[in-house]
Amino acid sequence: MTRALLCAAVLAVAAPFASAATAPSYDIEDFSTAALIDKPTVMAAWKEALPAERLTKLYPKSKWGFLSQVEGGVVDGKLCVVTARVTLLPKTTPTRRFVWEPAKSSTVFDGRPVATPAECSALAQERLKDALRSLVSSLVKS
Repeated sequence: MTRALLCAAVLAVAAPFASAATAPSYDIEDFSTAALIDKPTVMAAWKEALPAERLTKLYPKSKWGFLSQVEGGVVDGKLCVVTARVTLLPKTTPTRRFVWEPAKSSTVFDGRPVATPAECSALAQERLKDALRSLVSSLVKS
């Protein structure tokens, strides 16, 4: 009985680590304007766009990471201007910090007449996804 409980406890503790090992997550820094797009939305877009299992063979998680920046807003109360930039950055060897020497980068610009700030936020999300698709397509074959 105690052996069965011990095995169940070990499996319960090890299960989250096993699933994490199959899909490694990259370090992602986000420097977006909070009023335009929030961090959970940005991270969800990254999670959806990155084919982590295919990327890790070419760009190991320990040596590479990503940066995103979505800037802009509503100008004169009627025009939304958005810039979305995503980059693949190397990390330093001893400290594993990002080095600003982009290996790959993608930038998307857009401007559109809008009635509300929510429409501008939706445009920012669309342009971030466009930039991510562009970056990922340059990194791995689809």
